[in-house]
Amino acid sequence: MGKKPWSGRFSQDTDAMVERFTSSIDVDKALYAYDIEGSIAHLTMLAHVGIITQDEAAALRTGLGRVKAKIAGDDFEFSDALEDIHMHVESALGDEAGDVARKLHTGRSRNDQVALDIRMYLKAEIKGIIARLFALQRVLVKMADQYKRVVMPGYTHLQRAQPVLFAHHLMAYYEMFKRDQERMADCLKRTDVMPLGAAALAGTTFPLEREYTRQLLGFAKVSDNSMDSVSDRDFAMEFISAASIAMIHLSRFSEELVLWSSSEFAFITISDAFTTGSSIMPQKKNPDVAELVRGKTARVVGNLMAIITLMKSLPLAYNRDMQEDKEPLFDTVNTVKACLDVYTRMLPNIKVNKETMLAASEKGFLNATDLADYLVLKGVPFRQAHSISGKAVAFALEHSKELHHLTVQEFKTFSEVIEPDIFEYLSIEHMISRRGTHGGTGYDNVLKAIDRATRDLDEQTAGTEG
Repeated sequence: MGKKPWSGRFSQDTDAMVERFTSSIDVDKALYAYDIEGSIAHLTMLAHVGIITQDEAAALRTGLGRVKAKIAGDDFEFSDALEDIHMHVESALGDEAGDVARKLHTGRSRNDQVALDIRMYLKAEIKGIIARLFALQRVLVKMADQYKRVVMPGYTHLQRAQPVLFAHHLMAYYEMFKRDQERMADCLKRTDVMPLGAAALAGTTFPLEREYTRQLLGFAKVSDNSMDSVSDRDFAMEFISAASIAMIHLSRFSEELVLWSSSEFAFITISDAFTTGSSIMPQKKNPDVAELVRGKTARVVGNLMAIITLMKSLPLAYNRDMQEDKEPLFDTVNTVKACLDVYTRMLPNIKVNKETMLAASEKGFLNATDLADYLVLKGVPFRQAHSISGKAVAFALEHSKELHHLTVQEFKTFSEVIEPDIFEYLSIEHMISRRGTHGGTGYDNVLKAIDRATRDLDEQTAGTEG
């Protein structure tokens, strides 16, 4: 391994324990392809402006290609002595290209180099996560269309509240993941900024053409302030924040799948391929995938706390503390991708127990609000109607009946305005049909939501392919 790039200033070698403590190569070696791609763009620009010759650029380009191939082929030795991926690539390039490798770092610092690598990495990963969110939305819309007539109890406070369409419930998650996709796309805008050229913090005296490098690397814009360029990790914090929200949505969904698959609910049956058993209880079928996704949410939220705490007191510009940004960032990316992938595979393999859902919707006085609405339509003030409906529920409870099992005569003891048409009004079919506007659970509204989502997804697909 070559000398450290700062060896001219120091008279003692770095302590071996310090090398181990300060090394980040175990983590940031994942950036090697981006580091080399950034270096190739940088040397191409250096040749373009005449800082190095075209022959030197060609030799460096060839050498970097060999280094990349060795790392990709696991034919590469990593060492704590060289700290990070940048120094490993530079040292290996010296072995491949000779002394010309010393020119590669002209007009560049590890500070703007690592900022570039992370942005390149995160740009690619955000696009991959957006694609995964898109795929999950597709699954939800397809399931909603498949089960568009299935009725289930809607809940508030985990108590049965009103009947809803299962498709409406699924489309609620579609909306959540749509917002997640929008947040990721918005975060991508602030990630898509090229910092190279900021050097250590103050810029460089060399006549770099940052716009030329930006075009080579495919960034949307160049950064405006050199100090901010090397010290900014807002984009990483923003990404992990957006990822945390997406994971919370997955966690909420997981909680419902865990509940719904229990014997107490029995609304769904999760495929054997996505469940596990017990080492001691033969009858058990555990929803471990959903539970793990729920658990991994804590991990991602913890990563958000880690990076926010990491950055909260750092003076400008770069500080070595920022080396710790990669572990929470990389772990978040890998965790979110894995959770989205497994959900996209698991959901289509869930069996929906329609009869159980419907039976649950017919119990628990889910039509009490509709009784109050019925009375209002008959001219009873809402607060009075609410009270009457509550008294009817208390009476039905006392006699072990549901509201729709009461007779007209029993209803009339609470209000003379109630007529035989009350039974049709309190039927599940009519309760759902009446809620067809204002984003409600009515059949027409849900069908329109599914059609609208399908068109949106098709347009996104066409735009991506175009």
